[in-house]
Amino acid sequence: MSGESRYPILSQIQSPAQLHDLDRQQLKQLAGEVRQAILDNVSKTGGHFASNLGTVELTVALYATYKIPPDKVCWDTGHQAYPHKLLTGRLDKFDGLRKYGGISGFLRMCESEHDHWGAGHACTAISGALGYAVARDRLKTTERVVAISGDAAMTGGMAWEALNNAAQLNTDITVVLNDNKMSIAENVGALTHHFAKLRSRPWFASAEETAKKFVERFPKAIQKAASGMKHSVTHYFAPEDTGAIFEELGFQYIGPIDGHNLDVLLDVFANVRDLKGPVFVHCITVKGKGYEVAEEDARKWHGVVPFDPDLCEMPKSAGPVSYTQVFGDTILALAKEDPEIVAITAAMPDGTGLTKFSKELPNQYFDVGIAEQHAVTFCAGLAAGGLKPACAIYSTFLQRGYDQVLHDVAIQNLPVRFFMDRGGLVGADGATHHGAFDISYLMFIPNMVIAAPRDTTELAEMIRFAMDYSEAPIAVRYPRGAADDTLPESRTPIRLGKGELIKEGSDIALIGYGSTVAMGHKAALELSKQGVDAAVFNARFAKPLDADAIIELARKTGRMIVAEENAKPGGIGEAIAALLRENGLSQVHIDTLALPDRFIEHGSQNELLEEIGLTPAKIVERAASLCNQRSMR
Repeated sequence: MSGESRYPILSQIQSPAQLHDLDRQQLKQLAGEVRQAILDNVSKTGGHFASNLGTVELTVALYATYKIPPDKVCWDTGHQAYPHKLLTGRLDKFDGLRKYGGISGFLRMCESEHDHWGAGHACTAISGALGYAVARDRLKTTERVVAISGDAAMTGGMAWEALNNAAQLNTDITVVLNDNKMSIAENVGALTHHFAKLRSRPWFASAEETAKKFVERFPKAIQKAASGMKHSVTHYFAPEDTGAIFEELGFQYIGPIDGHNLDVLLDVFANVRDLKGPVFVHCITVKGKGYEVAEEDARKWHGVVPFDPDLCEMPKSAGPVSYTQVFGDTILALAKEDPEIVAITAAMPDGTGLTKFSKELPNQYFDVGIAEQHAVTFCAGLAAGGLKPACAIYSTFLQRGYDQVLHDVAIQNLPVRFFMDRGGLVGADGATHHGAFDISYLMFIPNMVIAAPRDTTELAEMIRFAMDYSEAPIAVRYPRGAADDTLPESRTPIRLGKGELIKEGSDIALIGYGSTVAMGHKAALELSKQGVDAAVFNARFAKPLDADAIIELARKTGRMIVAEENAKPGGIGEAIAALLRENGLSQVHIDTLALPDRFIEHGSQNELLEEIGLTPAKIVERAASLCNQRSMR
């Protein structure tokens, strides 16, 4: 079935401005088509599913009432913005969502003129929108500015910093809260309980009195129009004191509103657009709306792999155990033996492998919400107080707590254990989620120990080592997915700053770190067929380096290739090159294969590694070239 016949209205939409020409019945049909398009496409491509089903009516109503362009809408991450993509002319590209060469799963300013704010990390939309609003005021233009934030993002301090600043500046800005009671897992914290009270508190003002108070908030010029709203919205508005926390900050609070009642949303947004000053609109939505199994288990259906939409089932994962699973199982086993071990996550229990831990050892588990800065300093306090904190966090999200790692952990030399999942290229989530910089941003910090396992078996041993190590902070990074199981099983114990020689060789040394050890081993086996005797070394530690072993390899072979799934500047390759120079070995030829100096797009991990040339075949090509150059001299 063609797009025009399956989505007769949506297929004609190239700009939000076209929604202004539709009547309410057509807008309701459009909302249904948007929801169907999300189901049709995400069931084939995978992606963020339940959260996007929950923002369909909200997005349709907002775009049918605001003037986009010139009005600006800043979304907080792309978890809720697929309807935005579909209403801005990308239906014909949606079958390539998150695929190599296709459109991103997140908003990107370079992808569409309607993507006013690009983000893959939460809590940024209000700050970005406030910047737009102040720029508008200074440039004396008249567009309206809206930030759409999820309730989970409101657990992050940055969102509240922005709200505080917006009230101080008293500029025209609207913050829409998409309140679906969830982040990826259930929301946590005192603010979550406050939102729950707003959602459930019975109104004790009459419908007429509540409506009157609501209408009186509008400017005189539009009070008459507001009082004549065709649809009853009165019972969607709470008494004034329920929004006191936002009123005290200086916002006009409106809500809670049924985020799936298109008539109500159209009336409210049409009038809110003309309000002056900071406005806070609280919308209640259902994650997974319109797809029953996703409504019932929004956590499971938050992010999906391709699935059968008729059977309403996702395929069960098969194959070898993942690094994430090994971390979760190992830290749980250790914590059962040692009650001083505590696990901390920033709203990512599922993604970091801590779900089982949270259920079996709830008193040793802490979910701090989307608050990575707090998570890091909280861990510092736990360590200072005598506990053994294991901070489970994605590499890309630890960036958000960088100053806390340096200032609160490392300067005080506190034994916080960081377990950084998704180190390296993560695949379909793209540039905002690749763990491309953690070796570099941690390498410069005194006292920090940095390690990476060659496979999942070594990860388990490294976790045990890290939890026993109490002399300094330590960070263990590991990739997304499962390990390459082609490495030989012979192993040496984990010791601080000591690597592992996996294969002897005299012509060239191939040094791997973490995920690239297996690449080097495969390359060495191929090189042996070409008559090149390559040593393979598992560095294990980027800091401290195994200086003795690396210097010995350099003297023996005179050639080295270092492969790392990290940016080249500040990486382990540069550290090894500096080590050789400092020890009078500048004549040793060292080549580093690493991530290029650009942000890498989305696609499968293998596609991206092939694109950038970080593969066994590339190592073979480069090693053979180096050996041939030396033999011709």
